[in-house]
Amino acid sequence: MGIDFTVFKGSKSGEIVEAKGHRDVGPTEALIKLSHCGVCGTDEHYKHADQGLGHEGVGVITEIGSLVPQVSDLKVGDRVGMGWIQKVCGYCKPCLTGMLIQGQHFKCVNVEQFGTANRDEGCFGTGIAWDVSALFKIPDSVGSEYAGPLMCGGATVWGPLYEHNFKAGDRIGIVGIGGLGHLAIQFASKMGFEAVVFSGTEAKREEAKAFGASEFYATKGVTKFEGIKPVDALLITTSVLPDLSLYIPVLAPFAKIFPLTISFDAIPVPALAFVLYGYQLIGSGGAHPASIKAMLEFAGKHDVKPTIEKFPMSKQGVEDAMQKLRDGKVRYRGVLEV
Repeated sequence: MGIDFTVFKGSKSGEIVEAKGHRDVGPTEALIKLSHCGVCGTDEHYKHADQGLGHEGVGVITEIGSLVPQVSDLKVGDRVGMGWIQKVCGYCKPCLTGMLIQGQHFKCVNVEQFGTANRDEGCFGTGIAWDVSALFKIPDSVGSEYAGPLMCGGATVWGPLYEHNFKAGDRIGIVGIGGLGHLAIQFASKMGFEAVVFSGTEAKREEAKAFGASEFYATKGVTKFEGIKPVDALLITTSVLPDLSLYIPVLAPFAKIFPLTISFDAIPVPALAFVLYGYQLIGSGGAHPASIKAMLEFAGKHDVKPTIEKFPMSKQGVEDAMQKLRDGKVRYRGVLEV
């Protein structure tokens, strides 16, 4: 049967291009009729590439491959979500240790992922073929329009909170209140942590409190923080990496720092403080499969959802959503809707 689809791609000039495609189902794949896709800042890095854009998709399975019943419990009619990873092999060392070692599953040596594989398709479109190793059933308690941003943005902030042995009452510093930050605040507060939020100005104080922040600190013009109880972790969610020297005085000994921003810039690190206090700088770009399943269940149960702006799944809709994101005016995640 297969699936015919429309997909919106990048191009050498940076213009969004509408294209048509067809996929027959592979043995371990599902064909999915898409309904929504979140618009992530990372998509901007690929707008000059000849490839389908979008990696925060949600839709309904219309066909499954011959081997799917042997490797998955997914079936036709299930509502599923997908993120950056398109397929993992299941037999390399990172895959085999992925449930035991934090994040290893996402380092599959045979991985197929957004940006390097299956460039004829993308979640900015009407349909897609996806390996079931990287598909996640969406709980009934999570609306499709909210599920898309959870598949990448949500997983990005959930991974550090869920996979690194923090406990209720720990203080989690969150730098920035944007597409990632507003989800991090919600997850942290509802997991029993103290969400300590840092933002450039006072403008988002009330929003941060509404999301669940227990404390809020503006950073503009500040050269040294005074009187802040130390935090056990620091999640950096801003579009521009901050100077870590400002935050070192508010870190508890052995605090973990997670730079979650996709950036090609260097992070200045005051080495002596790391030596003296045992800080850890931990790269984290997502969450392992069991962790993502837990995130979706948690989000549904505790009503964690992104604040979204909807755009039509069309060439103009994609252009408008990406431009508004580029201008820093989306509050707080753009979602394309078929």
